[in-house]
Amino acid sequence: QVQLVESGGGLVQAGGSLRLTCAASARASSSSAMAWFRQAPGKERDFVAAIRWTDGDTYFADSVKGRFIMSRDNAENRVFLQMNSLKTEDTAVYYCAAGRGLLGVKTNPHYWGQGTQVTVSS
Repeated sequence: QVQLVESGGGLVQAGGSLRLTCAASARASSSSAMAWFRQAPGKERDFVAAIRWTDGDTYFADSVKGRFIMSRDNAENRVFLQMNSLKTEDTAVYYCAAGRGLLGVKTNPHYWGQGTQVTVSS
């Protein structure tokens, strides 16, 4: 069982930045990649970004490409989401997830965190 704990959410003005952190209790064979998803009120949960533990290869949703950066700390089993040039439409609860492979974690995550709220004000 892998436990994921997100932190770093908060309130920020449009154009600002936030850095989210996801701490994983362990890395199972079924969690070769990590991802961030987000869910705005009244909307479905959407994929944001993913990273592979081994080589740091990343994959982003078009809506955040060029603004968000995802990185990892293999020694500490942590991944990060640096969010720059934030827009009001980025407001959502952000969830960390773990799964098998960059596409696998996007389509069929095995583990989820509890989420952290990000609010971008105009």
